[in-house]
Amino acid sequence: MNNIINKIIAHFVPILPKPIIKKFAMQYVAGEDSKDALSVIKKINNNGFSTTLDILGEHTMEILACDSISNDYINLLNQIDENKLDCNLSIKPTHIGLNINKKILQNNFSKILKVAQKQNNFIRIDMENSSATTETIALYKHLKNSFANVGIVFQAYLFRTEDDLNSYINNKGSNIRLCKGIYNEDRKISFKGYEEINENYLKLLKIAFENKIYVGIATHDFKILEGAYKLIKELNVSKHMFEFQVLYGVPMSYWFTLHKKNNYKVRIYVPYGKEWYDYSIRRLKENPNIAGYILKNIFKN
Repeated sequence: MNNIINKIIAHFVPILPKPIIKKFAMQYVAGEDSKDALSVIKKINNNGFSTTLDILGEHTMEILACDSISNDYINLLNQIDENKLDCNLSIKPTHIGLNINKKILQNNFSKILKVAQKQNNFIRIDMENSSATTETIALYKHLKNSFANVGIVFQAYLFRTEDDLNSYINNKGSNIRLCKGIYNEDRKISFKGYEEINENYLKLLKIAFENKIYVGIATHDFKILEGAYKLIKELNVSKHMFEFQVLYGVPMSYWFTLHKKNNYKVRIYVPYGKEWYDYSIRRLKENPNIAGYILKNIFKN
């Protein structure tokens, strides 16, 4: 019953006035500027968790805007380094050039990666919808030839992901984030059912574990987390070969406690920026349970 109510809430939230939406959005968006975001990162680090920062936004269509956003990421890296924060970056290809041309995209990522490399930091190439999957993987392969400090994201709901993952098995030092996927993809190319997505997620996770690929286990799904713990135990996976990843603001106290008890690394994905509205609506559609949780907090406050 709660799930049905949360879905109803999530359906109607987008028609609420923007100031109302902002009240709950800022519970899982770390403000609109880097100062706010870095303050949040420091608090998270002090609580014993790693972080990754994402400047909200995608589908940038102007070259100068791509350059500006790339420089924003470089400034972030410099501030992270100066403040000795445990934080890397996650960047969407369409945010810095994919929608313009391959050369601009590669140049912008290379520029960012060079700075990150000097600072011993890491850049995650984020995955967007299926229209960008092939180009994103090609970008990763290109950058991997020159940089060790770069990783990618795989989405468990796509049929193609098992083949994509298998192509990385002989790529030493591969580092992936494994998530379910949040875009509404055609059933011709994606799993749609809850159980089949979960089953494929754990299948992919097992492949990564068995082939010594570092994995960011990015999920809030209790069943997947239980399955991941089972695989870690069965395969005797070193705690240095994986980390658990969660979204900023989503309640995970039970799992945080369990992860800490087992001394497992946890990384919190922290988005920020002026594009908070679109991100917030998308997250609500992805996980309606967040809507119920946040709505309760609005009335409580």
